[in-house]
Order: sequence, then structure tokens, then C-alpha cells
Amino acid sequence: MSKIILTGDRPTGKLHVGHYVGSLRRRVELQESGEYDKIFIMIADAQALTDNADNPEKVRQNIVEVALDYMACGLEPAKSTLFIQSQIPQLCELSFYYMNLVTVSRLQRNPTVKAEIQMRNFEASIPVGFFTYPISQAADITAFKATTVPVGEDQMPMIEQTREIVHKFNSVYGETLVEPQVLLPNNQACMRLPGIDGKAKMSKSLGNCIYLSEEPEDIKKKVMSMFTDPNHLRVEDPGSLEGNTVFIYLDAFCKEEHFERYLPDYANLEELKAHYQRGGLGDVKVKKFLNHVLQEELEPIRNRRKELQKDIPYIFEVLKRGSEEAEKIAAQTLKEVRDSMKINYFADTALIKEQAEKFK
Repeated sequence: MSKIILTGDRPTGKLHVGHYVGSLRRRVELQESGEYDKIFIMIADAQALTDNADNPEKVRQNIVEVALDYMACGLEPAKSTLFIQSQIPQLCELSFYYMNLVTVSRLQRNPTVKAEIQMRNFEASIPVGFFTYPISQAADITAFKATTVPVGEDQMPMIEQTREIVHKFNSVYGETLVEPQVLLPNNQACMRLPGIDGKAKMSKSLGNCIYLSEEPEDIKKKVMSMFTDPNHLRVEDPGSLEGNTVFIYLDAFCKEEHFERYLPDYANLEELKAHYQRGGLGDVKVKKFLNHVLQEELEPIRNRRKELQKDIPYIFEVLKRGSEEAEKIAAQTLKEVRDSMKINYFADTALIKEQAEKFK
């Protein structure tokens, strides 16, 4: 069986460092590994509209922003298929068929859906499209016969729902769909990078993100404002690492060579942590180190993005070609689904012959 990856992001804003450590950096590694036969990267605009239906321009304007971030991070059209979800009409039809395989109560129990509903204050009035997006996501994954879906830990219930749909479909209609496996970030700190204010999740509306395209002075300003240990009031005080955003970011980003360049008094992050915990190390010094680390990581991404921005028609052409390729594959999967469900009436010569004999 071919090894295939499907992953993507909602185009509701520029991508930030949470996206980068949670998925983008790993996607590039997987792309370059040579282990996978196909890699599909989806800009999930249709899914974004489930809670932005009254503001489609927000979604529309961010298509190119996300594509630029993808390519600036190293996702290459020659190696990965970049496409726009809404341009693949077969996904809607697959979603419609899968809806018959999932109960309302099962959707209500999905922890990710429950958390997202609460975050968006949808408890009193949930848009149907948003409520059923685990089904839509199952269509996205199965349309391309993805064997692997790289996600953060918070998205695992969504993949489990897809696996249930695949199992139910194959049980009822015969072996047709591929059951995907989850690929989690290989660094614990990358599973869910908090916002710079220490909140559990980065959010554009909360203003607690560091974007991949930000200028150096803006990155520095945000790093220096980061949440640390509120009880670490003086340099000599022992500091806590628990919930300390600066150290969580260092866990996600820093390497031993960063110490050689920017903080030679320490051999590695464990030494830095130990000093902070016993006291005698101020937050400002640690933040300055983190700023150096982030600047080094983000500078090449920002520079590549600026080059890509000079030819926006090329970005649209990449997405157009990718969407055309993706549609061909989704169309073949849909044909197989329709064949398995026996709703391929006009192509089923045996059915036509049988019905003709029946009415003789």
C-alpha cells in the first residue's frame, strides 16, 4: 500500500509559530524524508467557512497568506500537492454519504468539537456545518486514501472519528476506504504551544501569537512581554518551569548550538533550567536568549516569503495545478465509493440487464 499524507490548515489568518512547531516543520521533514509516496497539503477554506460564513472575505484574503507561509517554510510544489479544499467538489458528496454513518450523539461526544464550540461561544446556536466538520474532515482524509495524518494531540479525537467512519463504511459496503494513522509531533513541547500570554492556545483574536512573517523588532517585543513565573519577582528568587511560556518555547525551538552562539555560559537547556530553578537567573536574560533563537529560526522563512510575494500569480498557479491534481484523485475515490454503495446505476450493466429481465 502507498504511504500517503493528508494535512492542512484553515485560512483564517497568517500562520504562527504554533503552526510551525506543531505541524509545518514536521511536514517539511516528512516531505524531505522520501518515506511517503504522496503528500497532500490542504488549505481548508470550506471548513473555515463553517464559523466564518458571515465573513467570507476573511477566508478569501487568507488563502494566499497561508500558501506563502507553506512555501516559505519549505513545502515545495514539486514534492507536495498544495490545494484548496473548496475546489474539490467530490469532498462534499463524500461528506453527505458519511453523514448517514454517524449519529448526532456521537458528534456531541467528540471532545475536540465540544472544546471548539465552547471556544467560539456556539453553545446556544451551533451552525450545522461546524457541528459536522469531523465528518467533512473524514471526507478530506479518505478522499486521498491518506495512511498518515500529522496532527497535534488535541486533534486525535477527530482522527478517531474518521477511523470509525472508515470502519463502518467498510463493514457495510465492503473494503473501500483506507483507515488513517495519527502522527504526533516528536517533541512534547510542540504538541500544543501556548500563546505568549500563557493562554492554552494561540489566537489572532487574543493577540497572543508570533507570526512566521513578523519583523525582527515585533518578534523581540513579543518575546520580552512573554508570561513567565509570576512569583519570580527578583533575580535571586527560585523560578518555576511549570507553565512558564519562555521555557516551553525554548523546549520547542532551541538546540545546543544556540548556546554556543548566544549563551556560552551554559552547555545546554537543562543547565539553564537548573540555574533558573535554584535562583540567580533573571527572566530578561532568558527572554533575550529566546529572542536570538527565534530570530535565527524565523529569519530565513521571512526572507523566502518576501521573495515569493513578488510573484503572486505564480502562487495561484501552484494552487490551481495542485487542486486539479487533487480533484482527479478524489474523483477516483468517489467513483469507488459509489460503486461500493451500488449507486452507480448507469455504469452498472448487470443491474440494467437484471431490471430488463425482471419486467419482461
